[in-house]
Amino acid sequence: METLSFRQKQVLRSTVRHYVDTIEPVSSKTLVERFGLKASAATIRTAMGALEQRGLLTQPHTSSGRIPSQRGYRHYVDCLLPPPAATINHLEHELTNLGLQWAALDDLLVHLAKRLTDFTGLMSLIAKPKKLKHGLQDIRLVKSGTRLLVMLVKTSDQATLLNLQLPHDTNLELEGLEAWTQDQLERSNDGFINWANLPSHLNLSGSFLKEAIQNHKQAPTNTEEIVITRGISQLASQPEFKESNSFRPFLELMDSQPSAVVPELTKRSNSVWIGAEHPESALKHFSVVQAAYKSSTNGIGHVALIGPMRMAYSTAIAAVTHVAKHLERLLN
Repeated sequence: METLSFRQKQVLRSTVRHYVDTIEPVSSKTLVERFGLKASAATIRTAMGALEQRGLLTQPHTSSGRIPSQRGYRHYVDCLLPPPAATINHLEHELTNLGLQWAALDDLLVHLAKRLTDFTGLMSLIAKPKKLKHGLQDIRLVKSGTRLLVMLVKTSDQATLLNLQLPHDTNLELEGLEAWTQDQLERSNDGFINWANLPSHLNLSGSFLKEAIQNHKQAPTNTEEIVITRGISQLASQPEFKESNSFRPFLELMDSQPSAVVPELTKRSNSVWIGAEHPESALKHFSVVQAAYKSSTNGIGHVALIGPMRMAYSTAIAAVTHVAKHLERLLN
């Protein structure tokens, strides 16, 4: 994490706030006048130059002022985040008074997604709870004539059976492959098989099994997460997304796999993905603020706000956190 001087922190915080409000690069003179910084424009300009050298600010054009970079937004979120706007109290009060008058969970989620978008001006996404995917614990291989039965064991009561057609004229070393996969799974804590370590004498059988497992993972299932969204038109109207080449990949992802917008959170209850930090390249021009919530059946759902990197992070984080906590209370 960057270590900044008091003046540099002031300048970065003020630059982010100015750009979020105006969508305009800012000069040192404007920062002094707008935010009442107790320093000369020359001193602020020096601090801006230092921040630019460290990759926290960037200059879109030679003669223009500075704007925050992706790295600058990250430092701002991690170290300089102010309290959320006072209006967050209105959302919290509304949630407190929101009971179980909704006949169905879907109706409640639609209402909450709409309120999130109305409140923040960002696109909202709420994923219904689904049970966590378990990693593989064991793999069993049984040859039956020209077919191979593959049992993928995830838990004591959860297993999948694959019935595969064996390649013609092949002599797969199934016993050795089964022993190798079991060793891999014992070494791993999350069901990961490192196929790069596959011994050369198991290349044929290993490649066949690897392809079968990958195809199984990619196959659609009836347990796919149901996602409710609101505000995509508002997102499209943001100046950053007027060019279709930056927005089209996001639309394609929403059309094919909307749940990919909210990756599973394993270590934290909430997260902020800024630009290229997101696992999906379609979101490299966006920021995603998300929070997880649990249901009584141990399913995990997600609440998220999606917008340009230029967003009011403090209010967005508070909003998704409040909604996620309220959903968890209602569902438990």
